[in-house]
Amino acid sequence: MSSTSTAEPKRARSGAAGVPVATPGALAPDVNLPESLGYRVKKRLLGTPLVNDQLHGEKLSNPIALGVLAPDCVSSSAYGTEQMLTQLVPYFGTVGFILVMPVTGVILGLLLLLTLCYRDVVRHYTKAGGAYVVARENFGQKVAQIAAVALLIDYIVTVAVQIAAGTDAIASWMTFTFHVNIDSWKIYLSVFVIILLCFGNLRGIREAGRSFAVPAYFYIGMAGLTVAVGLVKLATGGLADSTSIHDQANGALGLGTYTGTLFQVTAVLWILKGFANGGSSLTGLEAISNGVSVFKKPAGRNAAKTMVWMSTALGSLVLGISILAWQLQTDPYTSGNPTVLAQITKLTWGGHGFGTVMLTLVQLATALILYTGGNTSFNGFPFLTSFVAEDNFLPRQFLVRGHRLAFSNGIIVLTILSLVLLVGTGGNLTSLVALYAIGVFTGFVMASAGLVKYHWTRNEPHRWWKLYVAGSACVMSFAVVVIFATVKFTEGAWMVVIVFPPAVFGLIQLNKRYRREAEALAKAPASAELPTRTQTSVMVLVDSVDLAVIKTLRYARSLRPTEVRAVHLMVDNLYAEQLRNQWDASQAADIPLEVIEVPDRRIRRAAMELAARETADGYEVTVLLPRRTYSPVVGRLLHDRTADRLAEVLSTLPHVVATIVPFDVVEAIEELELASKGRKPRANAGDAAAPTAAKPRSTKKMLLDAECASVPDPGHGVPVPVSAISTVQWRQRAAVEGRIRSVAVSPVKGSPALEAELYDASGGITLVFYGRRSIPGIEPGAIMRAEGMVGEMEGHLAMANPTYKLLPREYGDDE
Repeated sequence: MSSTSTAEPKRARSGAAGVPVATPGALAPDVNLPESLGYRVKKRLLGTPLVNDQLHGEKLSNPIALGVLAPDCVSSSAYGTEQMLTQLVPYFGTVGFILVMPVTGVILGLLLLLTLCYRDVVRHYTKAGGAYVVARENFGQKVAQIAAVALLIDYIVTVAVQIAAGTDAIASWMTFTFHVNIDSWKIYLSVFVIILLCFGNLRGIREAGRSFAVPAYFYIGMAGLTVAVGLVKLATGGLADSTSIHDQANGALGLGTYTGTLFQVTAVLWILKGFANGGSSLTGLEAISNGVSVFKKPAGRNAAKTMVWMSTALGSLVLGISILAWQLQTDPYTSGNPTVLAQITKLTWGGHGFGTVMLTLVQLATALILYTGGNTSFNGFPFLTSFVAEDNFLPRQFLVRGHRLAFSNGIIVLTILSLVLLVGTGGNLTSLVALYAIGVFTGFVMASAGLVKYHWTRNEPHRWWKLYVAGSACVMSFAVVVIFATVKFTEGAWMVVIVFPPAVFGLIQLNKRYRREAEALAKAPASAELPTRTQTSVMVLVDSVDLAVIKTLRYARSLRPTEVRAVHLMVDNLYAEQLRNQWDASQAADIPLEVIEVPDRRIRRAAMELAARETADGYEVTVLLPRRTYSPVVGRLLHDRTADRLAEVLSTLPHVVATIVPFDVVEAIEELELASKGRKPRANAGDAAAPTAAKPRSTKKMLLDAECASVPDPGHGVPVPVSAISTVQWRQRAAVEGRIRSVAVSPVKGSPALEAELYDASGGITLVFYGRRSIPGIEPGAIMRAEGMVGEMEGHLAMANPTYKLLPREYGDDE
């Protein structure tokens, strides 16, 4: 169908109400607002923006869910044993390698207890959120902020720890394979990886992506194979100790000289330090409870099964690595390079040929799972901040989805904090672990304590066993928090201990602020009870004679008030005289300019006094404040915000409304430059006519003309080809496709009518369904094909009761 029909002269006809109207046209297409530089850069870096239709989650099977959610937990085995040795070997010497086994045994016992506890959590709390949701449901929102702060700290430290450990794995591979030491470059590599993860998540990397399962299974397979082969060789006597590789690298912690002081008080302290560091092996155990909503139904049962498999993989790897580290006496290094796991891998597979290949694969798998484990925080932290913000304990900016539907503010905040932490500790894993377990185990305490209350208030089968498990997990986790805060206080744990209470207090105070604001907005102020006056006065505050003021005066007239006043508040009599002369010579001269002296130079006081006098005369007063808008940087540097300050004080008066009328100076400058070059300025819909006050729709105008609605279908059921909306012909049958932009219900002769505006790239058409308040699927954002007779409503194209078909949301993504 030709598009030239839109250029035809308008033909007068008689509408449904007997009023001559012109040939209807399509609803206006989108305004072509030029993209700002910042938006163009964002689109170039992050891609085209996504719409909410593309925000959908994928339900995962248990094997895929294990691969997606387990990296943070299972990857802890790569450094858990090594962190025990960093505390035991320097103090106890060779005995430290022996002590690593009982410490590992205690940690595995705690792993079993926490696994049983979290199996219970995921069975009863199938909404994502983990410890925060458990604490909130059982102890209330305020107490839940303890869990919130604990988890937020955990996520921040997790990024730094996982990335630093992954970089250590790469450095170890470089050391053993190429004899190249990159310790001085590790911090830069770690910073690069964090920025890369931030960029990827801002582009919309999804946690449920199946590709994230690959590193987990790759690591479990390679590390598990290495441990199994190492244990077999150890049992058959075919495995040498680590003295053969220590000469290839410098910086080993060395053996301590206190092997005979096991019964001294300080020895207990160092054993507790080893246990505290080894507790980092249990980090990430809560990941499945935080992501339980991604499991297929029944989500709770599937999550519980996956929890067992994840804990089994973690426990097996930690136990195997600890046994090999004990027997091979793999000495940890100050810089973390080479890692204990890298040493075990080299001793297990040898140093040449196939051994080098296996070392490369194991270190690659280790780096990948550690980096992937760090990425889990980029999913968990933004979602947790959105939950907390939804409860009004964090700024509401954390609820906003960004360009690619990710919680961008949470991602950016996490990136900044983790970078500060990483750089502040020099990327040293041992220093970072000192900050780790307090947040992790505080979350364990809150989750298990919540379960105790949950089961205590319910009479259910095996109740006492569940109370025993949850209670034991709570007591043990709390003991770990106390031990960690005590023995690691001087090594960095003091930062967490000091930050924790103020952070919880700050969240609670922020919530109080939000609640006070909500209460104030919910209650009607005294001025709302005042009767509305019939006389209206509009005052335009004038500070110059320019387009901004002319536009404001035009708007003032459109309001049709009882009187319009143009007022200049004078602080400079010479300028006021110049302004009056300019006013008299301008097109605004039909409204006299009043000049009011402000002797104390307090413009806001004078404006309030002026408005108060006007209301005393019985008027409802509207004060219009012209505001010139500039580019953000120039506007801040070169111009004041007088209009905003005036609006702030004037709005406190009864019967007074202050309205800012903006005028885009940047656009005016661009149009002036185009005109000076002989080019036609862009059309501005806002300048075509003066704004008019909103009017309720007329019932008569809402009726499609009966003449069009009653025309029979000439095609007798033959499908009509789809046309662009702007090309369809009035009083002709047509088929159109597009996205529904708005839906509203309007009364027609006492009966409801559902109106939906359907748009394609060329324009829009109104679809009217008589006698309906809602239709399933017809909602903003839906993609739809409609067919019917084209009529007219309020001068625009419309269809009455068209046949329609809802199309998949993805159908319109390319439009």
